[in-house]
Amino acid sequence: MQLSFLRPLYDRPGPWCSVYLDASADTHDAHPALDLRWRALQGQLTDQGADEPTVAALDRVVRGHDPMPGDYGLAVFATRGRVVLTEYLSAPPLRDLASYAPLPHVMPLLAQRGEQVAWVRVLADRTGADAMAVSAGGVPRRASVVGREEHQLRRVQPGGWSQSRYQRAAMEAWHHNAGDVTAATVELAERVGADVVVVAGDVRATGMIAAQMPPRWQDVVVRTDAGSRAGGADQTLLDDLTVQTIAEVADQRIAATLDRFGMQEDVGAGLDAVVSALQRNQVENMLIVDDPSANGELWIGPEPTEIAVDPGQLSAMSVDDPQRVRADAALVRALVGTDAELTVLGPDEAPELTDGVGAVLRYVDASTPGRGNG
Repeated sequence: MQLSFLRPLYDRPGPWCSVYLDASADTHDAHPALDLRWRALQGQLTDQGADEPTVAALDRVVRGHDPMPGDYGLAVFATRGRVVLTEYLSAPPLRDLASYAPLPHVMPLLAQRGEQVAWVRVLADRTGADAMAVSAGGVPRRASVVGREEHQLRRVQPGGWSQSRYQRAAMEAWHHNAGDVTAATVELAERVGADVVVVAGDVRATGMIAAQMPPRWQDVVVRTDAGSRAGGADQTLLDDLTVQTIAEVADQRIAATLDRFGMQEDVGAGLDAVVSALQRNQVENMLIVDDPSANGELWIGPEPTEIAVDPGQLSAMSVDDPQRVRADAALVRALVGTDAELTVLGPDEAPELTDGVGAVLRYVDASTPGRGNG
């Protein structure tokens, strides 16, 4: 998981208010219930010492956000009277939460987001297509493509001297329209850095589109005849297939990360080793087991790589006033500051991961903890 979207949270000093709230609005008593839950969280923030301007800024966002249909949640982060980041959650959080701390409490957000997959879906017929793309950060983009050719898009019934000429014209029109759709699909895929491209709809149209995709995109194309552009068509099957395809890509990515971690022969395993690697800007991808009950702590200084398991280590790094913070908050700050990635695992995906944390390293040298002479 890329974490660059969190960078604004670490470009300014704290302390930070972090709020997770069930904002579902699909029942008759949703608004009163939301108001009660939010008031309770406001009280918790005030009790923890949060300043009034920051709580007021959060209040404006919570009460003024654009509601979504169905069940969903909000994650909001604010400091010094300003909301810096607001994220919609596709489902309500496990529990409403309000935190006031030196660092933003982002782990619940990251655990719920999971592995982010950028994707494009194209629903095509012989006249054009409707396409949508979602970036790894969840930003949707949409496009509608109308093919340039309208001449004789149906192949004629057998018979008559002009049959072959009209059939040839129809095939050429389909081919040109598929080319227009392919160009638009490639543009969307490149814009979002797609990991998968689902091409759905009319069998002949999808075949032509897939065949015309540039070689670099061929391996990520998934074809299906599910879905239709016809008005009122049921897209349930297509939606299910899209979700399944995205989930498979995410699972494959996690499996590849675990394989790379396993090939390191215990280097980068456990909290001490990960902290040491972060100090040295050595982590490429940190693995962490999602544990909502985790309450471990680490020590930090002003810089992202100033992270330690005890304050004495930071004193040796000339940090005058170390702060004790949530361990997961310190780890994520260090990942963002060193352009490293994060892989969140379920408890059953890495049951033997020491301390519930490990790292795939960018490099290993003689001084790396876990090496024989390190």
